[in-house]
Amino acid sequence: MLTIYKTKENNTLEKVNDIQEGAWINLVKPTLEEIEFISQELNIDENDIKSVLDAEETARIETEDHYTLIIVDVPTIEREENSEYFITIPLAIIVTTQNHIITVSLKELKILDYFIENKVKGFFTYKKTRFIYQILFKNATLFLQYLRLIDRQSGRIEKELHKSLKNKELIQLLDLEKSLVFFSTSLRSNEVVLDKLHRVEHIKHYPDDEDLLEDVIIENKQAIEMANIYSGILSGMMDAFASVISNNLNMVMKTLTSITIVLAIPTLIASLFGMNVPLPFKNSDLGLLIIVVLSFAVSLIVAIFMRKKNLF
Repeated sequence: MLTIYKTKENNTLEKVNDIQEGAWINLVKPTLEEIEFISQELNIDENDIKSVLDAEETARIETEDHYTLIIVDVPTIEREENSEYFITIPLAIIVTTQNHIITVSLKELKILDYFIENKVKGFFTYKKTRFIYQILFKNATLFLQYLRLIDRQSGRIEKELHKSLKNKELIQLLDLEKSLVFFSTSLRSNEVVLDKLHRVEHIKHYPDDEDLLEDVIIENKQAIEMANIYSGILSGMMDAFASVISNNLNMVMKTLTSITIVLAIPTLIASLFGMNVPLPFKNSDLGLLIIVVLSFAVSLIVAIFMRKKNLF
């Protein structure tokens, strides 16, 4: 999908039908025709646009004669069968020397919706440098927002595990741990991109926007620290609950083994009296009753002894 936006004289964002100077061109899962059109109109290599359509594309900065390509990882939520997990996908920001900004993504992104809905203060499509920093700042804050959401979800699952200790909750924790791994890797890649932004000559650096870039770097570092902390906590939690489940299994096996031993005693005594050999109480009228009482008495004594020894 190809959409073109431009900030008008009254500082409102409006859609336009053609590519104009100072416009923002937003490509969401573009078709081959749209990629070819943008490539020809703005003299951009098609492969640079297509590269973002690969979900595994790494974050980086590349400078060409007519444009600069910036690729960063953006967090997003995936939902599947009553469950949700977090992944990162690449977002390309292409800045041309003709004062255009092109964004390319695999799907509609929450951070770009803020700009489309005109919810970002001081946003103008023709202020390229500030626009780039604002996108990166929204991206860093979205990472922090999702990290807090992961922390809340892990706390909720932890409470459920105290009651159920089922595989379902452990699988949910595993999904969250995988999400944190994705986040940590992507945030470190984004940090490299942010450091390189200072040295890109094709992007003009204005003193008024330098503070915003510093805020982006600080937010990104904070997100990295939070991801590492939550990942460590979650990993420790999973190990702890795995040990609890293993310990509970051992307790169950110990109890079943003890019950089996106790129940085997009457069986052993009954088997002995079933042999064709002389045994006590063989000719007594109360022999059967005596044998039954004796069997249960011995079983009871063994059960009391094992209970005192905390065997079950």
